Amino acid sequence: MNRLFTLGILILFFLLVDYYLFQAVKTIIRNYNPNTQRIIKIVYWSIPVVAMVIIVSGLVLFPAYLNFKFRNLLFATVFILYLSKLLAAVVLVLGDIVRFFRWALSYAGSSPSADTSSHTIPRSEFIAKTALAVGGAHFGAMAYGIISGAHDYRIRNVVLKLPNLPRQFEGLKIAQLSDIHSGSFFNKTAVQGGVEMLMSQKPDVFFFTGDLVNNEAKEFEDYFNVFNKIKAPLGMFSTLGNHDYGDYTSWASPQAKIKNLQTLQEAHRLMGWDLLMDESRDLKVDGESIGILGIQNWGAGNFAKYGSLEKALKNTDQYATKLLLSHDPSHWRNQVLNKTNIDAAFAGHTHGMQYGVEIGGIKWSPVQYRYKEWAGLYEENNQKLYVNRGFGYIGYPGRIGILPEISVFELKRA
Repeated sequence: MNRLFTLGILILFFLLVDYYLFQAVKTIIRNYNPNTQRIIKIVYWSIPVVAMVIIVSGLVLFPAYLNFKFRNLLFATVFILYLSKLLAAVVLVLGDIVRFFRWALSYAGSSPSADTSSHTIPRSEFIAKTALAVGGAHFGAMAYGIISGAHDYRIRNVVLKLPNLPRQFEGLKIAQLSDIHSGSFFNKTAVQGGVEMLMSQKPDVFFFTGDLVNNEAKEFEDYFNVFNKIKAPLGMFSTLGNHDYGDYTSWASPQAKIKNLQTLQEAHRLMGWDLLMDESRDLKVDGESIGILGIQNWGAGNFAKYGSLEKALKNTDQYATKLLLSHDPSHWRNQVLNKTNIDAAFAGHTHGMQYGVEIGGIKWSPVQYRYKEWAGLYEENNQKLYVNRGFGYIGYPGRIGILPEISVFELKRA
């Protein structure tokens, strides 16, 4: 009942947005001939009707009969549509605020003379066209993010300077992937290309920092033979992310959920990935060692806190350098920074929200209002954190500005 009530409120809100934007459409077409106006109005209202049918069918009437990827694509389309409409509505609201104050000043007898030149666009029409242009441009950008951005893999080379690094590890190359989310992929050829890009870097060590799937281990079946091509001669290490536990879906029984996690863990093993469950490993080169630590998911706020850093740190005092795999970057500031002697942590989780701007020195995404560390390299008191932007995607099946990442680190002595 609560779900239906929430859905009803959501649909009502969407329709109110549609009605508000319809006023802008009427402003623009008011001088068109009646037949053209009628066609535009029919087309305009047919779009929200189709959107409402998609929402009700996918969530209420036929949720079990729709393929997950197809349903996700339909919902993503509705999401993009109404996010773009909301942006257009914001422009209209700003215009209406300006119009209100102009009306108030005019009413008070202090408004300047209006410009009545027939060669200028009336203010209300200008605002209407601007609003629809903003919404349309955003919708186009989001669509392009699906077509191109989703698999526009970028290699990011990072020199990682560590003060206590043994000489034997100078120049060691580590490749990192995070947040594969195999259940969301819709272009296997492109994904294979991303894995080939990683292997072209010839890494000595490979890290994977969680979220192999969205919910269920079976999502990875079609991509097992893609990711098992990843090889690194000195070792491949992995950890779990919040989506790997199956916490965001329903299970027939607690045993089914446990079995799902066991199946996922077995996939790591079969690929040769050493899954670190609050554990550490000795990485040895020419008689010298560094510690590789990994914990289960631990996230601030409402995210699951399965991991135990205390367990992972046991018997690691002998390592001059310690590297930590921990899915959620909030873990670093909460339990690692200034509380341990871990030199560098590797995380993912945020995806950079798959939406933002990275141009030159400008780096912005809405996710930064939730996470202080959300993409790239961070350093404080000689301790480092690198947040991978993610290889895959979830929810919105695309990326705008924050592109999928393959991180390649070269270790250096500071």
